[in-house]
Amino acid sequence: MVLATFPADQWREYVQEPGREGIFLVLAAFLGSFLFIRTSARMSRSERFPWWPGSVVTGGVHLHHLVWGICLMMAGGTLGFAFGGQAPWFQVSAIVFGIGVGLTFDEFALWVYLRDVYWAREGRQSIDAVAITAAFMGLIFLGINPLKIATGDDVLATLVSAGYTLGALLITGVCFVKGRFFHGFGALVFPPVGLWGLVRLGKPGSPWARWRYGDRDPERQRRAAERFAQHRRSAVLVERLRAAIGGFPVELPAPPATREEDAAAAERRAHAASVEAALEVQARAMAEAQAEARGEHRTGQR
Repeated sequence: MVLATFPADQWREYVQEPGREGIFLVLAAFLGSFLFIRTSARMSRSERFPWWPGSVVTGGVHLHHLVWGICLMMAGGTLGFAFGGQAPWFQVSAIVFGIGVGLTFDEFALWVYLRDVYWAREGRQSIDAVAITAAFMGLIFLGINPLKIATGDDVLATLVSAGYTLGALLITGVCFVKGRFFHGFGALVFPPVGLWGLVRLGKPGSPWARWRYGDRDPERQRRAAERFAQHRRSAVLVERLRAAIGGFPVELPAPPATREEDAAAAERRAHAASVEAALEVQARAMAEAQAEARGEHRTGQR
């Protein structure tokens, strides 16, 4: 009897009473749907499970499961607003919304690239996006809300609270842009943690490196590449974790050139040919002019 009431007591004390039931259901449904659809995709890809449904051949018309995820998020959000938080529709809408988020974020990389990169190395961005989203939801569930600003009659306290919140979000944003996600999430809990990522080098493939390093600062680009080399122990562990969740990546063939790209390439070839012909005519004219000058010089000497 005691064991039967223990989960119910924990649920009421740590989830319902603090008002965290909704975010917990969204987080649980999100992780559950992601793990299910990723496992299903890997089983349909494997030859050891020929009986598993869902194997598709990429090409033609195909509705990716992110489409169904978007529809479920729309349905969950609509139910949540329509019934105004009434039980059990509040719980149902949270679960439906979480399932939709899981299905959608499993194909996050397809939002960015204009082709199916689900099994490619670019598709690993979906795993990273799911980890970041789950970490953010987990912080909210634990009661850590960086967007909360104190309000009241004390204007100074309100300004300090707003400045603290904006500073934490700014530090977190810079850390994320640098590819330092651990420091970014740490800044939401304790902003000084993010200061370390703020002053340190960004990862070589991060947006920060593309904007600030590269040709603008080759030395920092070189140092970043050495600092975050792929043979590092942490990088190897992260890569193994990605492979365990998302499977081993495959190399996709280069996408075929579009009509606009073909036209641009033809225009570049035509321009190069015209420039080459003009240079040839100019060189020939110069050679003829030099020959005439030499002939006139010889005639003058005679």
